[in-house]
Amino acid sequence: MHLNAFLMGVGHHEAAWRHPRTEPGRVLDIRHFQQLARIAERGKLDSVFFADGLAIWNNVRHNATGGLEPLTLLAALAAVTSHIGLIATASTTYNEPFHLARKFASLDHISGGRAGWNIVTSAGTAEAQNFGLDDRPAHSDRYERAAEFLEVAVKLWDSWDDDALVVNRRSGVYADTDKVHTFDHRGKHFRVRGPLNVPRPPQGHPLLVQAGSSEDGKEFAAQYAEAVFTAQQTFEEAKGFYDDLKSRLARYGREPGELKVLPGISPIIGSTEREARRLEAELEELINPEYGVSQLSQIAGIDLSAYPLDGPLPPLNVHTEGNQSRVKLIVDLARRESLTIRRLIARLAGGRGHRVVAGTPVQIADQLQHWYENGAADGFNVMPAHLPGGLEDFVDHVVPELQARGLFRLEYGGRTLRENYGLRRPVGRFATAAVS
Repeated sequence: MHLNAFLMGVGHHEAAWRHPRTEPGRVLDIRHFQQLARIAERGKLDSVFFADGLAIWNNVRHNATGGLEPLTLLAALAAVTSHIGLIATASTTYNEPFHLARKFASLDHISGGRAGWNIVTSAGTAEAQNFGLDDRPAHSDRYERAAEFLEVAVKLWDSWDDDALVVNRRSGVYADTDKVHTFDHRGKHFRVRGPLNVPRPPQGHPLLVQAGSSEDGKEFAAQYAEAVFTAQQTFEEAKGFYDDLKSRLARYGREPGELKVLPGISPIIGSTEREARRLEAELEELINPEYGVSQLSQIAGIDLSAYPLDGPLPPLNVHTEGNQSRVKLIVDLARRESLTIRRLIARLAGGRGHRVVAGTPVQIADQLQHWYENGAADGFNVMPAHLPGGLEDFVDHVVPELQARGLFRLEYGGRTLRENYGLRRPVGRFATAAVS
């Protein structure tokens, strides 16, 4: 199976910063994240990943929020690691293709072929208001722009053939200009002449990751993504998502193995189940209800502060212009378990809709094995509740259990992120056209 470490501040639990096992003052300390990257690489994990947004996500009065820009951060992590993949989130709604293509190509060169791009369309209204808009563009419009954005980015990465660099000092030729291509893209959203001012990345293209699970998101993933980070609460939901997404690949001429599905899991690990449950309870006791209501309101798209904490969740519109898949997950969870708003907040505090599992390393490994061997996952997006300790517990205790069962690598099989995910290096489109 494939394992990605989703790193966020001092942990994914919203109250992690208040727990004595963490040091919230380190959320802006590069040494903290370098330590986390080294721990993940010691565990032979495929990659580390940083989410990102273009506005303050949370109420900074009650949570340690406001993080470092991920591409800048990952360049610093590349310098202290040698194998682990480095995946950053970047928006197609509030960026331009040339800028992002250049940044990811640069990270891929800096890291020796370990860059990945988590492609998001930015669902928040606050993000739109930081870029001169009153509200976010419509859901379908964001995905339409994302498709053209990615088309242009790929053209830019391919605008240098692999052998375009000559570097012949005697002849005075640095690059073969017949192998550096303009392409003059003119589309609905972008006009880009090319070429990129960075030679082709070591991987050809950075690994393309996507995290939307709406209908638009799944169709986009089936066409373009090579890994998908997703959130499901039950095995049945995960199995249904997995089968649905994999079934869409054929219409784009793709094979099932060309896309890796990695559900999120937030493990709370103890030497005994009782110890794990005690840590889970300690974190839950530190939840601030005001903050939880604010978070839930932001996701739901309506102000929930007027509703009683111990009453049911009011009806929500699952066809919102925001994050449709996450709203549906929350509605389904609340209905399935008859949760009050207070209990729903507690359930979401650990992973914002991702599955939280408290138990021993053996119990955690049992669940991962069940999902993996029964067609619900190609691996997992591991979201430690607290950092660095939660990641150390997973690497030092769960990973060896998976290795002993023959489910996870003992050593890295390659040097690039694509090699470790078992994915081919794409052939440049302009070089292919020239050969044809």
